[in-house]
Amino acid sequence: QVQLVESGGGLVQAGGSLRLSCGASGHSFSVYAMGWFGQAPGAEREFVAAISWDGGKTDYADSVKGRFTISRDNTKKTVYLQMNSLKPEDTAVYYCAAQYRDTNRLSRRTYDYANWGQGTQVTVSS
Repeated sequence: QVQLVESGGGLVQAGGSLRLSCGASGHSFSVYAMGWFGQAPGAEREFVAAISWDGGKTDYADSVKGRFTISRDNTKKTVYLQMNSLKPEDTAVYYCAAQYRDTNRLSRRTYDYANWGQGTQVTVSS
């Protein structure tokens, strides 16, 4: 299993950018697809982006397509989420997780993921 720690969140004005990082410890990070999810206050955790084990495939929620970019560096055991053109509705706690189920494809379902990090807060002011 892997242990995950997110960082890079903060307060930013609308239109600004942030880069989130998710660092992993433990073995076998490079075999897992990884996902980013966001959870706004009072809302369910929602899919944001996912990336295959080798970085060759990515998937994005429609709401972030063209603004966010997911990437990974397996040598550093880190997955990133570059967030550009941020909007107030992007405000949420962002979590990364490793995909353990339905591994033949990139999943958007939270229950296919495990080893959630503690999350990092992103706040976008208008």
